[in-house]
Amino acid sequence: MAQPIANPVATFAGLDKITGRITRFDVYINETVLFGALEITPRACYNRPANDTLQRTSAFLEVNQMSLDGTGTRLFTGWMFADSPALNAVDHAVYDVWLIECKTSTNIPPPDQR
Repeated sequence: MAQPIANPVATFAGLDKITGRITRFDVYINETVLFGALEITPRACYNRPANDTLQRTSAFLEVNQMSLDGTGTRLFTGWMFADSPALNAVDHAVYDVWLIECKTSTNIPPPDQR
């Protein structure tokens, strides 16, 4: 079995169930982004070689629900798999978030260059 390949960027899709709008967004590892009321922080994002029989793309992430007073409640901590988005899903009444891919670069500048 080949070693997983670490990537600096995770690509997610988010669904706003009220509007039906799907948004794709890139997030650097250890960066926190806001999608609706959810704070999403990927801690790792791995690919495996195409000839590997295991899950090929996975990310470890933390998701908090933010309230109006600025406090957060942890909704999800764990691995998410691009090949099986329902396996470890973020359970929220308004928003769905799932992993699309892990990649080496994005056109968004890193947090320290903004």
